[in-house]
Amino acid sequence: MGEEIVRIAARGDGITESGKHVPMSAPGDVLQEDGGLAWGAHHVMPPCQHFELCGGCNLQQLDDVSYAEFVRDRVANSIDSQGLQADEIAAAVLSPPQSRRRVGLRAIRMGRKLHIGFHTGGSHRVIDMQQCEVMRPELFALVAPLRQLLDGWPGKSLSCVVDMTLVDQGADIHIKNLNFDGLEQTQALLDFARENGLARLSMDQGYGPEAIWEPEPATMSFSGHAVGFPAGAFLQPTREGEDALVAAAKEALHGSKVIADLFCGIGTFALHLTGGRKIYAGEASRDALMALKMAANMRQLPIFADHRDLYRKPLMAEELNRFEAVLLDPPRSGAKEQVGELALSTVPKICYISCNPVSWARDAKKLCQAGYRIRKIWPVGQFRWSTHVELVSLFEKVES
Repeated sequence: MGEEIVRIAARGDGITESGKHVPMSAPGDVLQEDGGLAWGAHHVMPPCQHFELCGGCNLQQLDDVSYAEFVRDRVANSIDSQGLQADEIAAAVLSPPQSRRRVGLRAIRMGRKLHIGFHTGGSHRVIDMQQCEVMRPELFALVAPLRQLLDGWPGKSLSCVVDMTLVDQGADIHIKNLNFDGLEQTQALLDFARENGLARLSMDQGYGPEAIWEPEPATMSFSGHAVGFPAGAFLQPTREGEDALVAAAKEALHGSKVIADLFCGIGTFALHLTGGRKIYAGEASRDALMALKMAANMRQLPIFADHRDLYRKPLMAEELNRFEAVLLDPPRSGAKEQVGELALSTVPKICYISCNPVSWARDAKKLCQAGYRIRKIWPVGQFRWSTHVELVSLFEKVES
């Protein structure tokens, strides 16, 4: 009779009721006795020719219903793993195909052939990308001219990283570890930037990014507020994902007028939340923090931007108690030190945004043990067709 796939595990394999892992399967598929897979109602034809090889996404066999359930289940399972409960878990919001405005590609010469694309899953091999169903078309259109530029680049070997981001002025390309020297190579890079209408082209040869083409300052806008965009700065990977995270944060912080935005970056949330609020913004990256500070000062926004390493010097409980709410959006490792101080505080609301349900659940347990309750969680599948899941959560201090 075979065994039915009942769910998708955290790393993307389908699992049967008996615990067998089946790659590239979907809920409702049936693992047959001969090892074959009979597709069910939620299994769809993957749209990309590189599926099963490219590490950019590995869940293209799922329809939207089962993919949304996977995203929501990842969050629910992380709560269960720590013995926690949430009053409400919202339906997952998914970014659409071809919506990634920020990607990191690898370019490597293999023999005589140049490969540009993502790594294969679990290896250093680079897929020579001919198609991509996650990148914004404006970015993917630059892959062919980039390949042409690098294909004839002098030297026996070539291995570089290409970060591509869509900013207000167009495509911002940041190339790391590409050796260039002399007028001819510099002119080739400038011609590439000009002919493809780049907003900026910056190079990093081991000493940090250096812009060699930037007709006007590159910016990103949040709620109409343009902020300078440092090369390589963090940005939510899709506009739709950013909108979902911001909408959830606004709902969570409704009624709070004095807010701390921790790990604020260039101000993704601070600038969206300014209407009628006073905001403290803390960030360790000097370039990002200075960009936010300049944007806030130019528009006379009530944002106090503070250069602060929140791992080495978290806001103490006494400082946190001055705020009506705290928003934090830390890196994947979480915010152990800062959460420790939040647990000692009396802050009424905490809006914790995370790109890692595992580290979030660890921090959430600490807050719940200190008297906070998880009121609502908003799961977001911003990295389309990947196992990477993000969330917004609201914690409220329970009156003793």
